[in-house]
Amino acid sequence: MEIALHPTARHDKDEETMEYATLAVERHDAVCRISLARESARNAQSQQMLDELDDALSRAEQDDAVRVVILAGRGAHFSAGHDLKEAQAKRADFTVEERWDYESRRYYGYCLRIWDFPKPTVAQVQGACVAGGFMIANMCDLVVCSDTAYFSDPVGHTLAAAATEVLIHPWVMGLRKAKEMLYTGEKVDAQEALRIGMVNRVVPEAELDAATLALAQRIAQAPPFGLRLIKRSLNRTADAQGFRTALSAHFDTHQLSHLSEEFQAVRERGLAQAIQRNKKGEAA
Repeated sequence: MEIALHPTARHDKDEETMEYATLAVERHDAVCRISLARESARNAQSQQMLDELDDALSRAEQDDAVRVVILAGRGAHFSAGHDLKEAQAKRADFTVEERWDYESRRYYGYCLRIWDFPKPTVAQVQGACVAGGFMIANMCDLVVCSDTAYFSDPVGHTLAAAATEVLIHPWVMGLRKAKEMLYTGEKVDAQEALRIGMVNRVVPEAELDAATLALAQRIAQAPPFGLRLIKRSLNRTADAQGFRTALSAHFDTHQLSHLSEEFQAVRERGLAQAIQRNKKGEAA
């Protein structure tokens, strides 16, 4: 069952259902699929989308009938990353303090809430999974992708920024591969992502919806409290290795990169246009 897309809450008898402008939410018994739904913008993450996604996840957490959450993207692409046109228009003149507050909440904080989500999460990825899209997909417990999927974080090349705000990369793909990806700005395709262990399964694109749902439904058969405890222990393993400390330290570093002469030059030329220049092989 799909929930219609509107930005307001609706009361149906005794049950409240939140309807979203930038997301599509479906229920399949114990599985909730939350899909980014700005297809015309390649699911670029606007402020509204990020706020709605955080709300949708909070509601799924509070719903005892939901045992597993799928995070997906409508259309040809999972997500092209943050909405740079909106950033240029609304946040280009942020002070250091304003940028810190905005990104600490909507980028770093929202991502860590996906990581800490108490129920199992599965990312369903096709097409582009870039920068901010890479961040949120890789905060999920498992990743299933189509054979068309590719992953990249080119912002070091395009925006002169110190990678994305949340440096999940070495934790999901290994240190050397993370360095290669970030130093070159190049893509990792689906088969390479499977080879290095960043994704769990690669399937034909026509089978992606069904394959991801089947995996999520299999997980949902397990006793939910036991799964919650298993996830806590697995995440604590990463924390014992310095996961949260490393991510927090990088967020500070990322903020510093916004003050560089390199970033200021890119911003003056236009953030969104920087992506196109990079595709053409021009310097940032």
